[in-house]
Amino acid sequence: MKRLIIVESPSKAKTIKSFLGSGDRVVASKGHIRDLPKNKMGIKISDGAFTPVYEVNSDHKALVEEIKGIAKSCDQLYVATDEDREGEAIGYHIAALLGAPLDTTPRIVFHEITKKAIVDALENPRTIDINKVNAQQARRLLDRIVGYSLSPLLGSKIQRGLSAGRVQSAALKIIVDREREILSFTPREYWSITGLFDGGVEAELSRFEGKAIEKMSVSSKEEAERIKDTLARSSFVVGKVEKKERKVQPQPPFMTSTLQQSASGKLGYAPKKTMFLAQRLYEGVATDRGISGVITYMRTDSLNIAQEAIAAVRGEIERRFGNRHLSASARYYKSKAKGAQEAHEAIRPTRVDFSPDLAAGFLSKDELKLYTLIYNRFMASQMSDAVFETISVSFEAKEGSFKSGGRRLLFDGFYRVWDNEDKDKPIPELKEGGQIALKEIKTEQRFTEPPGRYSEAGLIKVLEQLGIGRPSTYAPTLSLLEDRGYITIEKKQIRPVEIAFTVTETLEKHFPEIVESQFTAKMEEQLDAIAENGKDWQELLRGFYGPFIRKIEEGKQAIESKKVVEDVGEICPLCSAPLVKRVGRFGEFISCSAYPKCKYSRNVTEESASDVKCEKCGSPMVTRRGKRGAFLACSAYPKCKNTKPIDQGEKEEARIVSVPCPKCGGEIKRRFSKRGPFYGCSNYPKCDFAVKYEPTETKCPKCGYPMARRVVRKKEIFECLSSACKHKMEIG
Repeated sequence: MKRLIIVESPSKAKTIKSFLGSGDRVVASKGHIRDLPKNKMGIKISDGAFTPVYEVNSDHKALVEEIKGIAKSCDQLYVATDEDREGEAIGYHIAALLGAPLDTTPRIVFHEITKKAIVDALENPRTIDINKVNAQQARRLLDRIVGYSLSPLLGSKIQRGLSAGRVQSAALKIIVDREREILSFTPREYWSITGLFDGGVEAELSRFEGKAIEKMSVSSKEEAERIKDTLARSSFVVGKVEKKERKVQPQPPFMTSTLQQSASGKLGYAPKKTMFLAQRLYEGVATDRGISGVITYMRTDSLNIAQEAIAAVRGEIERRFGNRHLSASARYYKSKAKGAQEAHEAIRPTRVDFSPDLAAGFLSKDELKLYTLIYNRFMASQMSDAVFETISVSFEAKEGSFKSGGRRLLFDGFYRVWDNEDKDKPIPELKEGGQIALKEIKTEQRFTEPPGRYSEAGLIKVLEQLGIGRPSTYAPTLSLLEDRGYITIEKKQIRPVEIAFTVTETLEKHFPEIVESQFTAKMEEQLDAIAENGKDWQELLRGFYGPFIRKIEEGKQAIESKKVVEDVGEICPLCSAPLVKRVGRFGEFISCSAYPKCKYSRNVTEESASDVKCEKCGSPMVTRRGKRGAFLACSAYPKCKNTKPIDQGEKEEARIVSVPCPKCGGEIKRRFSKRGPFYGCSNYPKCDFAVKYEPTETKCPKCGYPMARRVVRKKEIFECLSSACKHKMEIG
């Protein structure tokens, strides 16, 4: 019998073809073979019924005709798209376009692309699961309704090109809320007191004159110095020495979210890159046995492992490391993710004998790094616990006491293959009651820190905990927020831009359900109910659509327009697109009209009118900046294009600031560069001190550096000019 097997990607088709006979055909649909139209809603709504209007993508029309031709020459069609809901829906569309009956067309699924898995799947087909298809259709239509109704409204009220969505807007609110916490944070001063005892043992002060010393309880330098002076005159003895064994259990194998988090932290990979590499490892790469998938399906929120895989890895552990490194019994893990698809498997290698050492001869550098991470995590998950000896000791005096602790590794267990991040912290053997000398007491000024911005991995962890989105949506959501210009990612930290605050505030006020995590998570649960229990998907759409559309109509009148984009008559110095004046969270600013492709922006105050009149038309000249620095230009541009250089006197190049240079004590002068004015040391190049804002005589209480006077969020603040500090405090 001649079989036609349709998969999604060409690389997967190539791998599966290598396992089958010469008469079988394996064809790739190259993703969604048909979908909702790109430039219109594509949903017919009549009498409470929502009917999607699907169409074949223009770049798939030739492929569809080719597949139809191949199907006529084959005896049996097999749908072999991915095992998730989206894959089920793609399979449904393939069958529908080919006119294949849904109730009899064989549908095969597999967690790994190996010869055994494919043969087993072909021997045990099922039919297309219409409940999963309906769940995907409901998600697709919900997102289309939100996007095609809310995005134009935001564009008309705020700024053209904005978008909103169930998952992306909820994720954006999480990012914006964290930034609000950071901006409103007020640092609190505290002092730490550390003693250095004989044997090089460092200990933290835990009690002083009968009272426990907790973190941040010593709030001033005077108090810290008083405690230091008192303890320096004290005699200490070794208090109670406690030794305990502590066992550390291995972590479970990876699922999508934890793989993205670990790859970000250990390898520095963005979620998008991680999923791209994982897709290649799953679909098929060169191995010692030919082309084959080397990991299981990478979009999963399950921690289940097939019994044969557990048996194989336990045998490999015993062979390589001995029985002592093997856990006493097989370990089984259960996902804590909301709505986890427990029928799926966790991410694991398809062959335990394809070790990273062997794989190094076949995989690319980046593929090997990710494969090694997956392989070692899976192997560690079935290994024995690591065992530490922990030691706690106190150093006692009448006036106060210090506490210290240490640890040493007794047995490496799973650390044999997984990085040991619990480094040994040795403490010398100490005898209870024995005298011990206090060599030194250190006091250190510290300040409480605001919560950190989310990393990509950190945000994915929060989305997973809150039940927002599913494994397949984490990386695309982050990419969408960045592509739409809502966030920037710098040094692995996600920072919202100005427009993100405006959009989030508007949605919070008029469409709170769109940005509330509980609403989004509950919607995911209802989609799960459609997929698993056959809940009516049309009912879900009806319940959402009516109230939402009423709010859209109300918003057209109720939402105050914040759309202020004004052409300023200049060309962007970076990309030559027109510059426009916008209104952001901190007031007016000038930026490139090609944003977010071009990120050029500047403060609107950099363009200031002068007393100079244009000799051509009599209009006032204004200060503008180009690639070669500041110049005077006619304010009547583009009608009048007269320009002239700014003379040396107007630049105030030699104006001296009263504050001495914090690095060398020299004079600080106001200067100009291509990027505008700045303040630098007159001893340049011997001294490289240079800052954007004018230093004041106010010193930073945290590091002693000069502070600049600024206006942020309509409040006057002092901001430390040290790039390592950036401490802020309100004036007055």
